[in-house]
Amino acid sequence: MAQTIEGQLKAAPNARFAIAASRFNATVTQPLLAGAKDTLARHGVTDVDVVWCPGAYELPQVVQMLAASGRYLAVIALGAVIRGETYHFEVISNAAVNGLQTVALQTGIPVSLGVLTTDTIEQARARSGANDNKGVEAALAALEMAGLWHELEHVETGPDALDA
Repeated sequence: MAQTIEGQLKAAPNARFAIAASRFNATVTQPLLAGAKDTLARHGVTDVDVVWCPGAYELPQVVQMLAASGRYLAVIALGAVIRGETYHFEVISNAAVNGLQTVALQTGIPVSLGVLTTDTIEQARARSGANDNKGVEAALAALEMAGLWHELEHVETGPDALDA
C-alpha cells in the first residue's frame, strides 16, 4: 500500500537542536540567529545550543562535530558570504555549502542551510531582516526534517511497505 510521508513543524518532547553561526558578518548573522531561535521556541524547542565559529568556511567543521555528537535532532548552519572583487566569494560559498551537504549525508543528521550568499551587504541585511529572515526559514526546514526523520524511522519495512 502506498504511503505519503512528511515531516511536521512540531518538535518532539525534549527535542534538542544546535545552531552553528558564523561570527564574520555578525551584523547579518546575529539577526539570522535571533530569527532561528525565535522560530524554534515558537514550535516548542527550548533546548538549543549555539556555537559561534569564525566564518562560513569553518561552518562544516563545526556542524560535523555537532552532528556526530548524537546529541541533536538537527543542526542549523547560519552564515553570510558577501561578494567582493575577487574569486574568494565563490571559493568560500562553494566550500561552505558543499561541506554542509557532505556532513548531512555522512552523519544522517538533518543539516539546515541558512548561509546567505549575496552580492551586497544591503541584500544580506534584507534577507536577515524582520520581513524576510532566512534564519526563520532555516529553523523551519530543520524542524520539518527532524520530523521527517522521526516518521521515516517508524515506517513499516518489508516488500509492501513503500510501494509507490
